[in-house]
Amino acid sequence: MSEVKARLLEAENKASKLFSAIEEQNIILPGKTEKQVNMEVFELAKDLFGIDKYWHKRIVRAGKNTLYPYDANPPNLTLTNDDIVFLDFGPIFDDYEADFGRTYVIGNDQKKISLKHDVEDAWYEAHEWFLQHTYITGSDFYKYLKILAQRLGWEFGGEIGGHLIGQFPHERIDPNQSQLYVHPDNHNDMIARDSSGNMRHWILEIHFVDRQNQIGGFFEQLLI
Repeated sequence: MSEVKARLLEAENKASKLFSAIEEQNIILPGKTEKQVNMEVFELAKDLFGIDKYWHKRIVRAGKNTLYPYDANPPNLTLTNDDIVFLDFGPIFDDYEADFGRTYVIGNDQKKISLKHDVEDAWYEAHEWFLQHTYITGSDFYKYLKILAQRLGWEFGGEIGGHLIGQFPHERIDPNQSQLYVHPDNHNDMIARDSSGNMRHWILEIHFVDRQNQIGGFFEQLLI
C-alpha cells in the first residue's frame, strides 16, 4: 500500500470516528439550527482531534435544504421533530484530507428512513460496480449513478458524483477541470495513473433527492 493511500485511509478512519462521536453526543436534535449543529461539530472535531482546518465549506443541511447541491448556499433552517439531515465535512488530518458525508433521520418517517438507507446501499453498490472495471470514464460513472438513482426510485441530485482527492483545489467545478470530477464532461479514464505514474484516489458521493416530498439524502467517502 502506498503512503498516500495509507494516510488517506487513516484520515477517513478519523473522520468516521468523528461522525460516530456526533451520534454518541446526540448533536443532531430538533430545535437547533443548521449553523448551530455545524458549530457544535466544529468544536467537537477540535476537541477530539485538534482539527480547525477544512478543505471545503462545512455543510449541514436539513429539510428542503437537503435538495440543494454542494455549491448552493440555502437559508439557515431549524431542525424539526420529523426531519432529515445530512452532514458533509472535509477535515484535514496531518495535511491529509478526508471527505465524509452521512444522512440522519429525526423521527420515524419511513420515506426518509428509506432514503437514508438507499443512499448508503447505493454507495456500496456503485463501489462494487466501479471495481469491476479496468477502464471507466468519469462521464460513464456519472451516467451509471443517475441510472442507479432512478432504479431505486429517486433522482440523482448532485452536479457531480465524486472527485479526486489530493493536493489541489477543487472546491468549485471549473468547466476546464472536469477531469477532476465524476462529471458528464469527464471523458478521461478514472483508473489511469497521473502524469507522474502515481495512482489517483477518488471520493464517491451519492446524493439522492425526492423533489415532490422535498427531501434529499447524502453518503460520501473514499472510493478504494
